[in-house]
Amino acid sequence: MQFGISTFVTDDAIGPADLGRAIEERGFDSLIIAEHTHIPASRATPYPGGGDLPPVYYKTLDPFVTLGAAAAVTEKILLFTGITLLIQRDPIVTAKEAATIDLISAGRFVFGVGAGWNIEEMRNHGTDPSTRGRLLDERIEAIKALWADEPAEYHGKLVDFDPVHIRPKPVQQPHPPIYIGGDSDATVRRVIKHDAGWLSNPLPVERLTKRIAQIRDAANRDVPVSMFGAPKDLDLWASYQGLGFERLGLFLPSRPRDETLRLLDEYAAKVADFQKG
Repeated sequence: MQFGISTFVTDDAIGPADLGRAIEERGFDSLIIAEHTHIPASRATPYPGGGDLPPVYYKTLDPFVTLGAAAAVTEKILLFTGITLLIQRDPIVTAKEAATIDLISAGRFVFGVGAGWNIEEMRNHGTDPSTRGRLLDERIEAIKALWADEPAEYHGKLVDFDPVHIRPKPVQQPHPPIYIGGDSDATVRRVIKHDAGWLSNPLPVERLTKRIAQIRDAANRDVPVSMFGAPKDLDLWASYQGLGFERLGLFLPSRPRDETLRLLDEYAAKVADFQKG
C-alpha cells in the first residue's frame, strides 16, 4: 500500500510547486487535490460532512494549473485530481488540459472524476442536476475518445461533436488511469462501465468493506482503490490495507509553508513507523 497526500490547495497556503517538491522529497507517492470552481453564496445544498462548509472550500486553486506547477518541479509523484467535477467542465478543454499534464510530467497524471454534491454550483455551470449522471458518463467517454483517436468524434445525447483534431495525446496508453469518486450504487456501475478505479472517502471500515466487495464482485476484476482524506491513524491504515487499498491519500490541512513542511515531516514519520510493522 502506497501513501500519498490529499489536500485542498488554496490561495492562502503553501504554493503548489513547494508542496509538490516537499511531498516527493519525503517519499510520498502522489499529490491528490480537490476541486471547486466556486462556492455559491446560497447555502441551500447542505455540506455532506454536516455543519458549516469549511472555509477551505472557498479558496481552492484550479486543479490542472496546480498539478502543472507541481509537475514542473517533480519527477516521481503521481498527479491526481481528486476529484475533477467533470459535469462542470467542457470535455474538449478538459481532455487537452489533462493530456498536457500527462505530457509534461512524463506520464504521471491520474484522472479522478465525479459529479460532486453542490447543486447550486452545478447549475451555475448550466448543468441540470437531474441528468448529471448521464452527463458525467458521456463526458468521460468523450474524453477517452479525444485522447485515443485522431480525428476524434463523439455523439451522445448531452455531448455531441463531429470529428476534431486535438493534441497533445496522453503519454500513458491507452489513456491515464481513471478513478470514479462517490459512494453509491451509481458509482459502482460507473466504475464498471468505464473500467475505472474507485476513489473513496474515509468511510467507516464496515461500509468500505461492503462497497469494495460490491465493486469487485460486479466488475469481476481486482478494481484499484485509493482514498482521499485518510486520517492519521495507524490502526485504520492497517484496516484499509486489509481491504486491499493500493493508496491512501493522507489528509493534509491547508496551511502556510512552514507549518505544512512540519506536518509532512510528522506524516512521513508515521508512515515509516507503520511500514516497520
